[in-house]
Amino acid sequence: MRPLIWLLFILGGAVALSLVFGSNDGYVLLVQPPYRIELSLNLLVILLAVGFASLHGTLRLVQYTLHLPESVRKFKREKRQKEAHRSMLDGLHALMEGRYEKAETDAARALELGEDAGLSALVAARAAHRMKHRAKRDFYLSEAERLAPEAAIARLLTRAELLLEGRQYAEALLPLQQLEKIEPNYAPALKLLLKVHQRLGNWDQVQATVTRLEKRGAIEPVHRRQVQYHAHQQLLERHADNAQELLAYWKKIPEADRLQTQMARLGARHFIVAGDGASAAQSIEMSLTKHWDSDLAGLYGDCATTDTLKQLQQAEFWLQSHFEDAGLLLSLGKLCLRQELWGKAQSYLEASISVAPGSAAHRALAMLLEKRGQQDVANQHYRLSLEYALQDAS
Repeated sequence: MRPLIWLLFILGGAVALSLVFGSNDGYVLLVQPPYRIELSLNLLVILLAVGFASLHGTLRLVQYTLHLPESVRKFKREKRQKEAHRSMLDGLHALMEGRYEKAETDAARALELGEDAGLSALVAARAAHRMKHRAKRDFYLSEAERLAPEAAIARLLTRAELLLEGRQYAEALLPLQQLEKIEPNYAPALKLLLKVHQRLGNWDQVQATVTRLEKRGAIEPVHRRQVQYHAHQQLLERHADNAQELLAYWKKIPEADRLQTQMARLGARHFIVAGDGASAAQSIEMSLTKHWDSDLAGLYGDCATTDTLKQLQQAEFWLQSHFEDAGLLLSLGKLCLRQELWGKAQSYLEASISVAPGSAAHRALAMLLEKRGQQDVANQHYRLSLEYALQDAS
């Protein structure tokens, strides 16, 4: 529509000019003695218009010629920038698609052309790392530091991540320590730091890092409990040979964690192995008061204390609310065995087997029957105990 309007406008202007020029009989007389020039007014107007256009064109040509070198440089610069940007995008796409060789080539080209040196070098470093070219990876990371020192967070985070993936755990600590000085409590860095300490077995630092992540709301509660449980497990095993050190560390664990069933079971087993039955019994009692668990109740009978009768009374108190709990009945049977209450022990063990037969209950009952001289029946329960044990192991 617009071209048509312009065409009509031009045609109208041409018609108007022809009408004006056709009816114009004027002339112009130029006198320069001894010369005398007479021109029609229409011709003079045309000559003036052509002269003005020629002068304007000449001046524009001169200006263009003078600025030609700068224009050429600008054109080349824009072309280089477009090529660099395209190479950067191609490298990113190739990296996401898993075509690491192409990603490295394109990112290296973008780096050479000066396209966001920090990002280009990091993309090339990631691609080289995926191809297990450590020397190239380290070169690109060094280039990122040299060419884009202001992008330190991205570079240090990438270096730590790649070193962690390459199982260079000790080396991964250095960039994370540097990053801590630049951006304290940076959640992505803390998550990497947690993984590094886990791989290095720095369980005290694992606990501290989890606490920092929890304060920032940067770790899921389920994941936090899993990590802390594993750390506590490792640290408890570290002190397992010394009952006093084991108890001292146990008391450092927050009470809310000690009351968790899984943690109480872990602590009780270590205390039992270390010969501290009293601490084992106490940890179980505190946990069962808050969260009942049949397996944990079944462990209570293995806690050898100096006051077995008190344990028996506690277990019988629990029995009022959990009278069909196989684990609790097993513990009652073991406690009665320790008190040499043979008949009562047999009743509890048989009740436990009737609710949920298992290897431990059959073995305890077999030992009791053997002491009472019922060897044949005891052998049957030994056999059943072995069968259940093999079944649990499979």
